[in-house]
Amino acid sequence: MPEELRLGMIGLDTSHSVEFTRRLNDPASLQHIPGARVMHAFPEFSPDMPWSVDRVKEFTRELEEQHGVRMLGSIAEVVAESDAILLCSLDGRKHLSQVEPIFAAKKPVFVDKPVAATLKDVVSLYELAAESETPCFSASAMRWYPGIIEVAQANVGEVRSAISFGPSPLEPNHPDLFFYGIHPTEALFTVLGPGCQRVQRVTTPHTSVVTGMWEDGKVGTLHAMHRWPAEYKVTKFGDTGIFEQKEAGDYTPMLREIVKFFQTKQSPVTMSETLEIYCFMEAADESRRWGGSSVELSEVLARASE
Repeated sequence: MPEELRLGMIGLDTSHSVEFTRRLNDPASLQHIPGARVMHAFPEFSPDMPWSVDRVKEFTRELEEQHGVRMLGSIAEVVAESDAILLCSLDGRKHLSQVEPIFAAKKPVFVDKPVAATLKDVVSLYELAAESETPCFSASAMRWYPGIIEVAQANVGEVRSAISFGPSPLEPNHPDLFFYGIHPTEALFTVLGPGCQRVQRVTTPHTSVVTGMWEDGKVGTLHAMHRWPAEYKVTKFGDTGIFEQKEAGDYTPMLREIVKFFQTKQSPVTMSETLEIYCFMEAADESRRWGGSSVELSEVLARASE
C-alpha cells in the first residue's frame, strides 16, 4: 500500500469539507477511502455570502473535534504541512488568489466547484497551473454518479441528444450557472462529451433552459431550476432508444478519483473539457444578456483569454 498522503484543506464553509473528511479520516465508515487523510485546514469563509457564514463554525468544529484536523493560520502554513490540497472554499471569487501559494509549491490540488467566479479567472487559474506545472483539476461529483455513468454508457444507437435537469439557485456573487448549475451542466457533458459549439438560453425568474449545439450534430439541453432543493436527472436520446437515469450517487466515487489523482498526478478530467463546460455556462449568461441570441463558445473564450 502507498504511504498515506497528508492532505490540507482550504475553506470549511461548504458541506464538501465535512463529507470529504468523513470519508478520508474515518476507517470505520462504510464509505471510507484509504490512501489519504485530512491533517490540516485553514477555515477561510466569505462574510458577504450567507451560505458561507452560516456554516463555517459548525464545519470547523466537526473537523477539529470528530476528525482530528488541526487548524492553521494561513494557506501558506497548510501548503507547507501537506502533500496535496483540497481547495474547498465555497466562494469561487477567492480561488485564483488561493491557488497561488499552492502552485508556487507545486502541490497537487483539487479545486472544488466552481473553479472561479468569472470565466476570465477560470482561464487564468488553468494558465497558472500549466505555467507552474502543478497537477490540478476540478469536477462535479455527478460525473461519477453510477446512474449518470450508466446513462453515458447506455446503447441507444447513434446518440442524438440529451436533457439534464437540476437545481441552480442563484448566488449574486457568481454567474447564474457557475455556483450550482455546474452539477447538471457537467452531467450533460458526461453523457454527451465535449464538442459544444454554441448555445441559446430562455430565462424566467424561476427557470433557465439552455440549448447547446454540438459539432457532430448532437443537441444538449440544460433545464436549470433556480431553487433549492430540486431533483436531478439526465436522459439520453438515440436512434434506437431512450435511456433515463435510474439512480443517483454521492461524493465517494469522486473522492476515490481525487485520491488517485493525488497519488499519480494524472487528472481524470482534462483542463480543456472543464474549460468548455465553463464556456458553456458563460455563453448561456451572454445569451441571456442578448435576449436569447445564439452565442458561440469560442467567442466567450476569446474574450476571457484577452
